[in-house]
Amino acid sequence: MKLPLHQVDAFVTTGVFTGNPAAVVQLPGDWLDDSVMLAIAEENNLAETAFLTGEGNARGLRWFTPALEVALCGHATLASGHVILEATGAEEVRFATR
Repeated sequence: MKLPLHQVDAFVTTGVFTGNPAAVVQLPGDWLDDSVMLAIAEENNLAETAFLTGEGNARGLRWFTPALEVALCGHATLASGHVILEATGAEEVRFATR
């Protein structure tokens, strides 16, 4: 399975290798099985991996660490917004979370 993955540094102040990195994965349809998303997050080995569903400026969003799903992650949310806004040219994005 091939999925687009972006690594984004949120809260960057001075250039490369700064900020707080998060992976952002756009899923082609509905959510993958939780065990698959957890395995992807574990493979990325970043603090959080954000998974997105949907198209346009309304997206589903979930966050996984290498060990478990978490209820909220600020920097991965900002990273997800950046990926969507850069890809679509939209001025806003809305997330639906659990």
